Amino acid sequence: MSSHFVNWKEDENGLVLFTPHEFSFSENLRYLSRSANECLYEISGETIRRALSIGKVKLLLEISGESDQFLSVSIHKPVTHQMKAEIAAYVHDWFDLGANLTPFYEMAQTDPLLQKPAEQFFGLRVMGIPDLFEAFAWGILGQQINLTYAYTLKRRLVEKYGEWLEYEGIRYWLFPAAETIAGLTIEDLADLKMTVKKCEYLIDVARLISNGELSKEDLLKEGDVKAAEKKLTKIRGIGPWTAHYVLMRCLRFPNAFPIDDVGLHNAIKVITGSERKPAKAEILNYSAAWKNWEAYATFYLWRVLY
Repeated sequence: MSSHFVNWKEDENGLVLFTPHEFSFSENLRYLSRSANECLYEISGETIRRALSIGKVKLLLEISGESDQFLSVSIHKPVTHQMKAEIAAYVHDWFDLGANLTPFYEMAQTDPLLQKPAEQFFGLRVMGIPDLFEAFAWGILGQQINLTYAYTLKRRLVEKYGEWLEYEGIRYWLFPAAETIAGLTIEDLADLKMTVKKCEYLIDVARLISNGELSKEDLLKEGDVKAAEKKLTKIRGIGPWTAHYVLMRCLRFPNAFPIDDVGLHNAIKVITGSERKPAKAEILNYSAAWKNWEAYATFYLWRVLY
């Protein structure tokens, strides 16, 4: 469903990415602005600034969308053509620009749950987490706590163990590398104030990634969502929810479906006006029409909540 072809060109400040037809920069910006406690990018007006590390080089990207036909990416220092290609690939992945959403919107037109959200948030993409360790960390940090506290934990982790670059007096943080966290003990993470279990899971996953036992390539080779889920749920602390979250936000499996997600259940309650949480059978009944679009359906339903 997602194509690997990245449609971009160089320009004097950096590069331009051409966006697909169903794309709204402002909708994606609204989604990215949902927490005032986000620590990995800064949004001011219509511009996103975020640090990105390419090889050993830290760069500051400034991403803006003057129209919904393209994204402009300016880079605060000169870089090679090859680095621009890597930046283009990163932004393309982050905004899921390879997905053709026409069939999703056609399906949503007659769907009782998706009809309104698809109209209201038209052009929204499943904003990704291209880095595998960051996706896992966010999934682990978010287990059984509310989103506000998850952001607090993420900020503590990033500001203690992440690198940064400074530009015009502002620090732009990079998510800690798996290698950094792999070398830590549970005691090292104690002052982040998260459960011992979460600390263990985080260090375990960091070790698996840093020693090459777990990679995006290997997970994509699994070929289908069930096989990839099975591989992930063998890891301690990774249940079906976290597995599907990672498969959805990082690996772009279109049919990843965190069916036990509280936000999904709350969104269904809001749309249907029901007082009670939907039963699993009801969710399966609703989702029968979403085949191969479960990830997008979930993302659009989440969007109803904030």
